[in-house]
Amino acid sequence: MGLLILSICGLGFTSGNDDFCGTKNTAFKEDEVVVMKVYYSALGAYIGAGEATFTTTLERYNGKPVYHCVGDGKTYSFFDNFFKVRDRYESYIDTNNLVPYKFIRNVDEGGYKKYNNVTFNQSAGTAVSTNGVFKVTNCIQDVVSAVYYARNIDFNKYKVDDKIPFDMFLDDEVFHLYIRYMGKEKIKTRYGKFNAIKIKPLLIKGTIFEGGEKMNAWISDDPNHLLLRVESPIAVGSIKVDMMGYRNLRYPLSSLISVK
Repeated sequence: MGLLILSICGLGFTSGNDDFCGTKNTAFKEDEVVVMKVYYSALGAYIGAGEATFTTTLERYNGKPVYHCVGDGKTYSFFDNFFKVRDRYESYIDTNNLVPYKFIRNVDEGGYKKYNNVTFNQSAGTAVSTNGVFKVTNCIQDVVSAVYYARNIDFNKYKVDDKIPFDMFLDDEVFHLYIRYMGKEKIKTRYGKFNAIKIKPLLIKGTIFEGGEKMNAWISDDPNHLLLRVESPIAVGSIKVDMMGYRNLRYPLSSLISVK
């Protein structure tokens, strides 16, 4: 769902930064499946509002091997009565350097519908979307590719409070974003207790999020760098997003201390 996927994928990254300008994937593999559940609170009690499933397959795009990463999100039937969401985000990512070739956003959020199909020409520095041709910066990411790219960051080489910058293309605009590294800690989620890496992404201001560094996120402190939890205030209330299931991780989830 847009609320969920943009909160997850909005782990929003300046151009030319080494960590977002070409790296080998060592964190995930094809056929990985991750299920995230979003909880919403307006009065202090969190209720299940919806979920998103992220899948990764190995395919070919214009003759090149790519990871086809898809995020499908939807609200539960009860929550549909308040704000129905059916969203799908797709990215076709170069297996050699993890930069995207193609990005598709197809969303239906409370009656608001938006479709955008974007093809990136990384060498020419352009993005051809449903709405025209736009100049983009070097090593541009989309909201899905940025998440999978971020999983390959070596956080051990950063100090607490360091910023890791990157550029992202969304809604025909280039946004200069970053992740702030907050250190390591233990986190208890609805799935279990983990050794985790805490980060604060710079968010794009929109109808749901206020922008700035109000979101906190935790990823597994193991080679998978799997997203475990996202917390953030929103326009009305707040959300928590927890990882609730996975299949075909590249490595054992060794950061898991205990299952709830």
